[in-house]
Amino acid sequence: MKKAEMQQHHAQYESLIAQAQAARREGLFQKTIQLALAAGEHIDGMMKYERKRDDTRFTGIEALDMVLRYGPLLLDFRSLDKLEQLLAGRRRVDKNTCVDYEQELVKAKARMWQNHKFWDHLEKNPDCRQDELRQRLGGDQEDWRRTAEMWEDMGLIRRAPEGGSYRLTLMTQMREVVKAKCPSCGNVAEGAKAEFLDSVPCCACKENVLLVILSRE
Repeated sequence: MKKAEMQQHHAQYESLIAQAQAARREGLFQKTIQLALAAGEHIDGMMKYERKRDDTRFTGIEALDMVLRYGPLLLDFRSLDKLEQLLAGRRRVDKNTCVDYEQELVKAKARMWQNHKFWDHLEKNPDCRQDELRQRLGGDQEDWRRTAEMWEDMGLIRRAPEGGSYRLTLMTQMREVVKAKCPSCGNVAEGAKAEFLDSVPCCACKENVLLVILSRE
C-alpha cells in the first residue's frame, strides 16, 4: 500500500470515528455502531500509516471498542457478526494491538445473551428491584448493576432510588415490530420485539431457540 493510500485510509477512519463519537454524544447508539463498523474497513491502512509515524503497539482500536461496547447493550447480534467478519484474517490487528479482539468478541457475544435474559426479566417484571437481580437471574450482581447503569445512561431504562437500591423500569417500546433470525437455521421471522426476548420454537426448523433480533439497516 502506497503512502497516499495509507493517508487516505487514515483520514477516512478518523472522519468516521469523529462522526461515531458525535452520534454517541447525541444518544444515537445504533448509528454509532454503524459508523464504527464503517471505520473498521479502514483499519489496515490507518494502522500502517500510524506505524510509519510511530513504531509502537496500539493500546486499542476505537472502532472495534465501540462495537464491542454497544452491540451487546442493544442486543445487536448482526453487528457483532459483522465485526467477526471484519477481524477475520486481519493479522495486523492481532500483531500490533495489546488487546485480544477475538477473545473480546467472544465475551461480547456472551454479554449479549445475558442482556437478552436481563431484558426479558425487566419486560416480565415491571419495576423490579436492582438488588434482587442475582437472586432472580443468577450470575454476578455487579455485572447486572453495570448493565443497568449503562442502559440508564443510554435512556433505555429508568432507575428510581428506593431503600438503598433502585427500581428498574423500561423506557423503550418493546411492541415495535422487528425482524429476528434463528441462530440454528438462519430463518428470519417478524414480530413484536418483546416476543423475541425468550426462547420460542422456530417456525422453520422447529427448534426451541432464542431468536436474534436484527438491527435496522
